[in-house]
Amino acid sequence: MKSSSGSSQQTYLIIGALAIAAGIAVYLSFQKKRSDDKPSSSNSGITPTKSNVNRPSAASSSTSKSSTTAASSHSDDDKNLHRQIEEIDREGKALYKDKRYTEAASCFTKALDLIDASAASNSNSNSSNSLTRQIITLTNNRSAMYEKASLPDLALSDCEVVLSHDPSHIKARSRKLRILESLQRYPEALIEVCALQLKYMADNRDKLRLGLPPSQPAPVSQGKIEELVVASLPEEMERVMKLQSEKKRDEVSLPSTYTIVQLLKSFSGYNKWMGEAAKGGMVDVLTLKLEEMEKNAVGVDGAAIDVERIAQKSILLYQRGRRYAFEKKFENAVSDFDGAYNNLVSHVGDGSSTTSAENLGDKKKEMIKAMGTNEYCRLLEWEGMCRHLRYDLKGALECYQECSELEPENTELLVKQAGVKMDGTNHADAEKLFAKALELNPNAPDALLHRANLRMIQQRVADAESDLQTCVRLYPNNLLARLRLATVFMAKEDMSGAKRVLDEAAECDPDSSEVHCYRGELHFAQGEFDEAKSEFEKAMKCDNTNPTPYVNSALAVMNTPPTSGAMMPDFPEAISLLEKAIDIDPMFHSAYVQLGQMKLAMATDLTKAREVVELYDRGLEYCRTPEELKDICSMRMLTLAQVDAAHALNMESLNMQ
Repeated sequence: MKSSSGSSQQTYLIIGALAIAAGIAVYLSFQKKRSDDKPSSSNSGITPTKSNVNRPSAASSSTSKSSTTAASSHSDDDKNLHRQIEEIDREGKALYKDKRYTEAASCFTKALDLIDASAASNSNSNSSNSLTRQIITLTNNRSAMYEKASLPDLALSDCEVVLSHDPSHIKARSRKLRILESLQRYPEALIEVCALQLKYMADNRDKLRLGLPPSQPAPVSQGKIEELVVASLPEEMERVMKLQSEKKRDEVSLPSTYTIVQLLKSFSGYNKWMGEAAKGGMVDVLTLKLEEMEKNAVGVDGAAIDVERIAQKSILLYQRGRRYAFEKKFENAVSDFDGAYNNLVSHVGDGSSTTSAENLGDKKKEMIKAMGTNEYCRLLEWEGMCRHLRYDLKGALECYQECSELEPENTELLVKQAGVKMDGTNHADAEKLFAKALELNPNAPDALLHRANLRMIQQRVADAESDLQTCVRLYPNNLLARLRLATVFMAKEDMSGAKRVLDEAAECDPDSSEVHCYRGELHFAQGEFDEAKSEFEKAMKCDNTNPTPYVNSALAVMNTPPTSGAMMPDFPEAISLLEKAIDIDPMFHSAYVQLGQMKLAMATDLTKAREVVELYDRGLEYCRTPEELKDICSMRMLTLAQVDAAHALNMESLNMQ
């Protein structure tokens, strides 16, 4: 349920276009439809075999007779070889016209065998060069026959031979692309698409620098690139999700401090538990009590440790964890909440097959009585939050549901369950939970606020506005509701309405980082980039742990027209802002996407370009949702394909400047 910038999707596309303008990204802005009137020889894939035999002429008849007998012999041998190749080549093409593709391939093989035999006995460099050209042509033609004969492996093998001699061979690379795609080897096909586009961009470098459309259309369309990225995604996402699933729960990183605080503030019980934590004792005091309890337990038989002692330890750990949360030390807080919960499980059990339902129920009742229902429920509620923060959705739901069984009229627990359902993209169940909460309390602010978030995801803007208007009317000081309402107005392109709501939000909290950030987004949406940057800078000063203004400021920099004769936006400044955002919040996935594109645009060699792949790998470690995973996986695959394509073309850089 993390808040997102209202302009992030729009600016993602803008940055992508800038990377293209720099001549770095494979996506092109000058796509045209392929001409339908291609020559038939191009469509067939057959390349004419040019004779390397010198025709007799008046000039040749008067050549000096001082050449050696050995040279003359080599010359005669070469002439004979080329004549044989031409005859076999004509035979192969005739078979091709008759659609006798395997026989045509055999002819080209026969010609290639002659060249191999000649090469073994001839060290003449000039002859070797001419034969290499023949090898390329004949192998390409044989590859075309294998493709026509539905022999993809043989066709691919010949494409590799051609490309090893001539990496820029368009026909061989195009054929390799077609075959790989037909075999559903999409990641490899994506490399070939990138190679074709990089070659095209290199050939049209000067026009691209000037922003002029090339005279010839691109060899493949942007749609083909996107199609192959989409086709490659399932396998790549499965690979990443498998790696993520192998992580233990305590190895999963928490969101940033700022994100956690914003989430906690969105629930109605925030002020209550903060007050209790402030009065519940300092960490040092609670730690001392725990240490004394441990000392008193030394030498006591494990069987003799009674329920009261276990309950008291869990209460102290819970209270210390709550205090850590008050102090925004969430790693420590989670550790204590986990410890308190595991301490309970050690006595009560976890519902496994070794514990009977009757015995489990009796022990749980015993523990609830020892701790008190409120303390027991609050510990479970916090443990549910800890699991939710680590994206253990199933575990979080289990904790919240057990709490709800004990406190069936607690609307905040229903809202938190709905939040888990939303993160699991189960919107129907989330809707039911919100409806149940609002049936219990029609004025529940967190139910109205979070249901509005769900309705925005569902693009039910009018319904979201209704919930937020109700929340603001009932709770005029609810800052989050006003900020979300401003987002609704911006989605409706009602900029004056958004400004009015943000002015009212500023009255509630004039030093709010979020208020300045939203104001910056409003300026950005209106194309007022300098004003937007000013608001984002104010947001940073109000709270330097908020990553959003750093990302938004980078986007404003990239969209600000260059001045003082500069040809490009201020990439270094934008990169610095995005790196700062990731330092603050390593889970800010859109920062990885934007930073990767910019660094790729600035990469001076392929080593630097490959560092972008490493950046995306780091981002993948922190992805929580399928949408985040999809974004970064797509960018990673495309970047890696470009780097591999550049290697295949013997290019030293992706940079066309």
